[in-house]
Amino acid sequence: MKAGCYTALITPFENGAVDYTSLEKLINFQIENGISGILAVGTTGESPVLSWDEHNRVIEAIAEKTRDRCFCIAGTGSNNTREALEASKHAANAGAGAVLLVDPYYNGPSSLEIRREYVAPVAAALPDVTIIPYVIPGRTGAQLFPEDLALLYAAYPNVSTVKEATGDLNNMRRTRQCCGADFTIMSGDDGMTYEMMTDERIKAAGVISVASNVVPKAVTEMVGLLNGGKIAEAEALKQKLQPLFDLVTVKTTEKTPYGEVVCRARNPLAYKAVMAILGMPSGMCRQPLGKMTLNGINVVLDAVRKVHSQAPEILQPVADFFNVDIGQRLEDPQNWAGLYYPEY
Repeated sequence: MKAGCYTALITPFENGAVDYTSLEKLINFQIENGISGILAVGTTGESPVLSWDEHNRVIEAIAEKTRDRCFCIAGTGSNNTREALEASKHAANAGAGAVLLVDPYYNGPSSLEIRREYVAPVAAALPDVTIIPYVIPGRTGAQLFPEDLALLYAAYPNVSTVKEATGDLNNMRRTRQCCGADFTIMSGDDGMTYEMMTDERIKAAGVISVASNVVPKAVTEMVGLLNGGKIAEAEALKQKLQPLFDLVTVKTTEKTPYGEVVCRARNPLAYKAVMAILGMPSGMCRQPLGKMTLNGINVVLDAVRKVHSQAPEILQPVADFFNVDIGQRLEDPQNWAGLYYPEY
């Protein structure tokens, strides 16, 4: 897989069903703004709450609409190897160039088991497809270690990329040490992309991004600057984007009759809220994800307003493509009515 920026695309819903018309609009928006590729039904695409029929159909739609236009990655991971294998074969037949295998969640296999009983069977069955393990222990409760990743790469050359979302720079450095210079490390965390790409012991090649759902042009430009060695320019752009990078998880303190609690709105809740506020197609998240609190919506609004006031060019592609007035969208409360719970 080439260096660059790949969007972990949200799945838009309307009246509870996948909205394929809006999905096509979002794909076109991404491609028009220079994205390297699109990830279909990753965690950001709400893969846990799609049926397998929906899951496969979304992959088919994205593979078809990206063909000969940009690279397509399909999220096919599961905590059931048989499901992951069937989904990966379907994605390859649909035209995906790579499949993303999140570490098996909840049943929590060891790194040895993840290697032998999960990634290896898929890699063996699909030698012409890039296999991308997705290491995110904070979500899965399991972790493929760098040593096992290196063993996979040695046995199956198509396991040549990892989506790294451990948040642990030492783990990333160990991955580079074990897997060698030709192995591709992709950031799985927008907020760490700059550091991962500039750290000489990591040398990440780019990002599989959440923020690029809204700002594909700017995130792609930042990654391009980093890969081109224009570090100062990339850092300046990163600073402009930072408020958006901080929205992947929104934590607020909320009052209840029994005292204060911390409410954590996790991806893709905040980004779907951003998109709805800006007039982009998104729809609500599927249960058990629901809405944000009003405090959370205010965090979102503050971040987007800051970007719009300090660097309006960042959001200009949204205005141009979706024919919206960003300033108006950020000031009219009707644009976020219904996106939050009236009380905790």
